[in-house]
Amino acid sequence: MKYSGFQTFKTQQRDGVLTVTFDFGTVNVQGQEMLADLNSLAMRLERDRNTKVVVFQSANPEVWVCHYDTELLKDMSTEAVSRDEVALLDLQSVCERISKVPQATIAKLEGFARGGGHELALALDMRFAARGKFKFMQMEVGMGILPCGGGASRMARQTGLGRALEIILSARDFDADEAEAYGTINKALEPDQIGEYVDTLAKRIAKFPAESINACKQAVYESIDKPIDEALKAEAYWLYQATSKTPAVKRFSIADEQGLEHDMENQRNWNELVMNVQDIK
Repeated sequence: MKYSGFQTFKTQQRDGVLTVTFDFGTVNVQGQEMLADLNSLAMRLERDRNTKVVVFQSANPEVWVCHYDTELLKDMSTEAVSRDEVALLDLQSVCERISKVPQATIAKLEGFARGGGHELALALDMRFAARGKFKFMQMEVGMGILPCGGGASRMARQTGLGRALEIILSARDFDADEAEAYGTINKALEPDQIGEYVDTLAKRIAKFPAESINACKQAVYESIDKPIDEALKAEAYWLYQATSKTPAVKRFSIADEQGLEHDMENQRNWNELVMNVQDIK
């Protein structure tokens, strides 16, 4: 799959990992150009089974992705609409499409991510942030609106109700350690450690079957919105989607034939063993 022709970011492919580096203007503003690029990127990722992981980073040492373009916000309607009439906003649609791509997506956050920029990060599967460099904020309440790129919807799923409301209604900056404690990111790391950590994680995930990565991802996302009995059925559904397209049964058959599960050394070394079985196609 060819990843080129974007205005707002550059891309690099290597060993199943696609790195997307935002580099647009002075602050990586989230406007029509970036939304168009992200929509085009998602379309290509949906059709790509060779890329397993996508890492989103920034060339700007201070900003990951800026807030939504005020040029677009100033033209918002001042008329209230009914629930029946309302439609998804552009930022909501693009973030939702990015969230559903079959690849594992990772935000490497080494600068500010406020407003729509933070909402884009929340739409990705995993987030890692650099101490002393990362700050996030949802400033919308102070401007007279609300987080409307999925921020109000996804925040509580990440943090719980009370923390989500504190983040949204305080409209203040949160640093990497606060973000880790509140659950908006996976982990806060020192600036000299984040690169190696994310690279190691991305390369490890990229060794696994594309169909299995997608099945795991879709099952987890479905489970958030369903009662437990329906979530368990979703797990079973995605299990069969994986086994129909991956060498899982072959790997289990070899393990059973050789009695590998009864070997204590194997039980001690699953961290390496799970990587070694990737040679069984």
